[in-house]
Amino acid sequence: MIMMQYLPVLVFLALAGIMGGILIIAGRLLGVHRPDEQKNSQYECGFEAFEDARMKFDVRYYLIAIIFILFDLEVAFLFPWALVFKALGMYGFIVMAIFLAILIAGFAYVWKKGALEWE
Repeated sequence: MIMMQYLPVLVFLALAGIMGGILIIAGRLLGVHRPDEQKNSQYECGFEAFEDARMKFDVRYYLIAIIFILFDLEVAFLFPWALVFKALGMYGFIVMAIFLAILIAGFAYVWKKGALEWE
C-alpha cells in the first residue's frame, strides 16, 4: 500500500529516463558531425591545454569562481523559504529581508571592488 504512493515518482523517473535517452540518440543521429582540430582539442578552465602544467594561474579566475559559488549557494536558501513563507509570517519575512540585505551589500562590495570585471 505504501509503495503505491511512490508509483507516480517511479513513472516520472522512467519517462524522464526514456525521454533523455531518446533525445541523446536523436542528437547523435540527426546532428552534424564535422570535427576539426579545435573541436577535438581539450579545453578546461579557460586556459590552453598545451602549456606547462606548472604555470601560474590568474587569481581572478579563482576569485570569480568563489564569488559565483558563494552567491549561488546563498540564493539556494530562497527556495525553502519561499515554500514555507506563509507559515513563517512576519518574522520569517524580516529575517529573510535581513539576509537579502546582507547578500546585496556583499554583492555591491564585490562589484565596487571590481572583482567581477574580467580584462
